[in-house]
Amino acid sequence: MPTALWIAHVTVTDAEAYGKYAKAAGPAIADHGGVFLARGGRYVQLEGADRARNVVARFPSVEAAVACYNSDAYQAALSHAKGAAIRDLVVVEEAE
Repeated sequence: MPTALWIAHVTVTDAEAYGKYAKAAGPAIADHGGVFLARGGRYVQLEGADRARNVVARFPSVEAAVACYNSDAYQAALSHAKGAAIRDLVVVEEAE
């Protein structure tokens, strides 16, 4: 089964609340086999809408990433991000 990438592009509007999200989301992601590959590091925007925070995590599968997103632990973390950020999130299956 191919692995999957969870790719988030974020503009943080409330750093304190978003920090609470990030602190709680990390363990929820790890519990579903997610491993961070990039988390808010240096980037170059070449096309499209610029978002200052970019996060990439690898999961064992698309299903594992979606299960993480729908989990109680991640949804509890996500409650801190609502109203604290503008986010785009996609899960993409990696090529074999």
